[in-house]
Amino acid sequence: MRQLDWLVLILTLSFIVFYGLWKSRKNRDTETYLRANTSPWYMVGLTIMATQASAVTFLSAPGQAYTDGMRFVQYYFGLPLAMLVLCLTAVPIYHRLKVYTAYEYLEGRFDLKTRSLAAFLFLVQRGLGTGITVFAPSIILSSIFGWNIYVTNFVICAVVVIYTVSGGIRAVNYTQMGQMTIILSGMLIAGILIASLLPKEVGFTDALKLGGKLGHMNIIDLKFDLNNKYNIWSGILGGFFLALSYFGTDQSQVARYLTAKDTTESRLGLLFNGMVKIPMQFGILLIGVLLLIFYQFHETPVFFNNVEIEKLEKSKYAVDLKQIESKHSVLFQQKKEHAEAMVTALKANDEASIGKLQHSLRTDQEQLKAVRTDLKNLMIKNDESANTEDVNYIFLWFVNNHFPVGMVGLLIAVILAASMSSSSSALQALASTSVIDIYKRSVRPDQNDAHYLSASRWATIIWGFLVMLVAGLATRLGSLIEAVNVLGSLFYGAILGIFMVAFFMKWIKGTAVFYAALITQILVLLGYSFTNISFLWYNLIGCLLVMFISPVLQLIIPVHDEKSVMSSTDNR
Repeated sequence: MRQLDWLVLILTLSFIVFYGLWKSRKNRDTETYLRANTSPWYMVGLTIMATQASAVTFLSAPGQAYTDGMRFVQYYFGLPLAMLVLCLTAVPIYHRLKVYTAYEYLEGRFDLKTRSLAAFLFLVQRGLGTGITVFAPSIILSSIFGWNIYVTNFVICAVVVIYTVSGGIRAVNYTQMGQMTIILSGMLIAGILIASLLPKEVGFTDALKLGGKLGHMNIIDLKFDLNNKYNIWSGILGGFFLALSYFGTDQSQVARYLTAKDTTESRLGLLFNGMVKIPMQFGILLIGVLLLIFYQFHETPVFFNNVEIEKLEKSKYAVDLKQIESKHSVLFQQKKEHAEAMVTALKANDEASIGKLQHSLRTDQEQLKAVRTDLKNLMIKNDESANTEDVNYIFLWFVNNHFPVGMVGLLIAVILAASMSSSSSALQALASTSVIDIYKRSVRPDQNDAHYLSASRWATIIWGFLVMLVAGLATRLGSLIEAVNVLGSLFYGAILGIFMVAFFMKWIKGTAVFYAALITQILVLLGYSFTNISFLWYNLIGCLLVMFISPVLQLIIPVHDEKSVMSSTDNR
């Protein structure tokens, strides 16, 4: 990066962090540190979006669309309906009980062990997921500046921990507002820039048509197939249950609308998220399709991760690499000619030529894919530990090589801000759940408020360290945006099932739902390991299993009568 890029990057991130710390400077007790209760609806909505839209979204989603098309957008189709359901169910319950975490409710409804189990599942899932969101920006800094990726993970975690520990949930909320504003502005500018860099003869409509002929404008897939990761059925059903669990039972999101002034503000924030999220994600994926079209006319590297290419250049296989790159260049020129001819045919509505050229372009893509496979085999031959996945580097490579001075710094600030926003809210949620649901309830129940405030800060530091360790293990997960959602889907179903039983099956007691959730979690992990069922379906499967197994266990095992009225003094 050049000096102006560095200046833009440093000023943008510094302003966001210091603004958040200044606005949250009056935290004096656990109440203001963990809950706040002062946020208006628009802050709630923006922080909900910022928590979900990590660096993974803006770094990996364009690469996802570049390689797999627009079908990933179907993953979000169940979200608006989930927002409506939560506004009618979870939101009024949480506000009426004045809980710090979603899991407090479960002890009053069931018992301590069920509350602890749900909290534990959340801690495992969110701890691992946050490690992935931290790893995403580490890719940026390590690949651009040549930094050691483990050192980079440490720096990012340290920055996030500092302002989260100092300012608590109010610092998280205020920084997220600034981060989300920068994120949306930056991605809009990125889309406009990519479109402007297309050849003069290729308009925006032409680009979309060409993307369709390449099979990447595959927005809707109506075919029902349990093994298909993304179709309208998995998106609406699986996505609905995933959104229900994520926004209704994941403390990183529940904490966002528990900061609202009242129930109405929480509901408006959730509904705002439901309306804006799909268009936002559509636009981010569309950037990936535009990248694909851009690279029909501008040659790409044979592999987008420069670090791995540099390893080969310094190895005994350097000559083999040059041969592969030469073959790639020849095939690119062939593809470029076909793409130019396709644009001409599309403008002339020459259906005969369009059909032939579509076949030619797909053949070109297969040949280029075969060349990349040869390269990956060479990488492994040189280094068995080589990272052969580069989907997360595609958008980054474009930004670093084609954006004007200043814009590179802004886009890197966007991605780093996204990582900081989601990581800070996750660390705050991990800390609050650890202290409120585990430490305060089962370890040290009789301490004063100052003790728990200190414990919350220390919990944030400890989770920051653990997240950093997880980030160091995330190098081989392929598409990070898919990895995050797979991880969530493996745990959310069981957690959601516990809450669904709590809300709608009043005759089920704690012991039954506790063992039902344990059995379900084991079955989900086995199913994912030994079947080809798409991960989105496990949100629905896990939830239904808990709701089915719980009444069966209630009938066949003796269960003591348990109180269902929550004591606000005993459970917090």
